[in-house]
Amino acid sequence: MHDASVVVQIRQKYAALGPALDERLRRQWAAAEAQSLGRGGVSAVVLATGMSHNTIDRGLRELYVRAEGAPEPVQKGRVRLPGGGRKRVTESDPSLVQALETLVEPLTRGDPESPLRWTCKSTRRLAQQLREQDHSVGERTVALLLHEAGYSLQSNRKVREGDSDPDRNAQFEHINAQVLAFQRRGQPAISVDTKKKELVGDFKNGGREWRPKGEPEEVRVHDFQDPALGKAIPYGVYDIMHNQGWVSVGIDHDTARFAAEAIRRWWRKMGRKRFADARELLITADGGGSNGSRCRLWKVALQEVADKTGLKLTVCHFPPGTSKWNKIEHRMFSFITQNWRGRPLVSHEVIVNLIANTSTTAGLKVQAELDTHIYETGIKVTDAELAALRLQRAAFRGDWNYVISPR
Repeated sequence: MHDASVVVQIRQKYAALGPALDERLRRQWAAAEAQSLGRGGVSAVVLATGMSHNTIDRGLRELYVRAEGAPEPVQKGRVRLPGGGRKRVTESDPSLVQALETLVEPLTRGDPESPLRWTCKSTRRLAQQLREQDHSVGERTVALLLHEAGYSLQSNRKVREGDSDPDRNAQFEHINAQVLAFQRRGQPAISVDTKKKELVGDFKNGGREWRPKGEPEEVRVHDFQDPALGKAIPYGVYDIMHNQGWVSVGIDHDTARFAAEAIRRWWRKMGRKRFADARELLITADGGGSNGSRCRLWKVALQEVADKTGLKLTVCHFPPGTSKWNKIEHRMFSFITQNWRGRPLVSHEVIVNLIANTSTTAGLKVQAELDTHIYETGIKVTDAELAALRLQRAAFRGDWNYVISPR
């Protein structure tokens, strides 16, 4: 056996030359090194390079053939003999690809009872199922075959709107015409909606913010509501004409009366200063939730707002499934989310201040206030109460478009 220094020297040579050699020259170089060392040379080279004894023995045979002057067994420009090297698994197992595609897409391939129908189709699981079907394959080979077949890892994509109402586009045109008409008359037009409810406390909030390196803000592991702190319910009102907004942060329930109270507060704190001569107000809202088109209490609460403010309220609801077109979503709520990203919402005061300090280069300004009122849930509005409202439905889709006048 050769001492450790010889093995180290061979290893250093191999590290320098190995990447530049093809497999034939690599084994022939290793064979030449083994020859120069004499007895025990093959074992030393195996230890230094990690090559197998068979590989170096083959290199020795090739050196012997060259020394005897025999012609090279490999054609010029080739490293291996034609047909040499390990056979592709798909050649030795022609049915493998079809079996794999049957597992990946069991419904389209006619096998709805596939064992992977209700499990994660990871390469590990796919390889396991293929081995149970007598296909000798590993997860790396499965990944390679999937890529070759045109598959890739993909997440879900939201593209389907579902069944759309036949009057959907006409309603969009109606809302747009109403907004333009109100703006021409100098009357206010607002977009309203409830933002996602937030847990109050030291909980993880999505996003990142700049902090000293290695000192992230520590928050709770589990998002269980703290009974002492409760939750926050931001209801927003966005002034379409002036790019200004109002948010009432509720602490109780997102009810129709809570939504209507937020509109009333916006008018008292912001709206009437901007629109001193206003006699009417356009409200664009989603079709569901606390301000939904089918919610009777929403209409009753708006009647109360009309009576208190003296404004004639024109309401237009977006068609079902189109809430993303509501102006408040992408003109105000999205910027509020950006402003508090990575910041634990540890108290209602913090939430109100973060909302109120939201601004954009386009001039967005937001005011916010905590609404500590308790709003009763489960209120039923009778037909008589609904009939007592000064509610006039529009000729076009009166369930989505109506006017509530002050009594």
